[in-house]
Amino acid sequence: MAANDTIADMLTRIRNANLARHQTVDIPSTRMTRSIAQVLQEEGFIEGFELVDEGVRRNLVIKLKYRGKTRDPIIKNLKRVSRPGLRVYSNRKELPRVLGGIGIAIISTSSGIMTDRDARQQGIGGEVLCYVW
Repeated sequence: MAANDTIADMLTRIRNANLARHQTVDIPSTRMTRSIAQVLQEEGFIEGFELVDEGVRRNLVIKLKYRGKTRDPIIKNLKRVSRPGLRVYSNRKELPRVLGGIGIAIISTSSGIMTDRDARQQGIGGEVLCYVW
C-alpha cells in the first residue's frame, strides 16, 4: 500500500495502537516520520523509537507511553492539520496554540520539524503539520 499522506498514516497508526493499548507500533520510516517521532519523544508523548531494517523496508518502531495503573494513553488526541489537498501555513506571528499551550503543534520549518513553541522562540513560521495533546 503506497499511501500519499505518510503523516496522516503515522498519526492514524499511533491513534489506533493507543486505543488498543499496544506497547509499540510499526510505521514505515521516512525522514518526515522520523523527525515527527523525534519531536514526540522530546515532548514526552512517547517513550522512544528505533529504526528497524526489514530487508528493503525500514520501519520505525515507536514505544507508546501510558499513565498509571489504568494505562491511560499520554496522547489524548492527534489531529492532522495541513494535508496534501489543503496545505496550512502559518507565519511566526500567527503560530497556533494548542489548548492554551497544553498540547503542541508540530511545524515544518526551514530549520526542520519543531514544536510551535520552538518556532515561536526562533521567530520562524512554516507548515502546520498536526496538533498533539
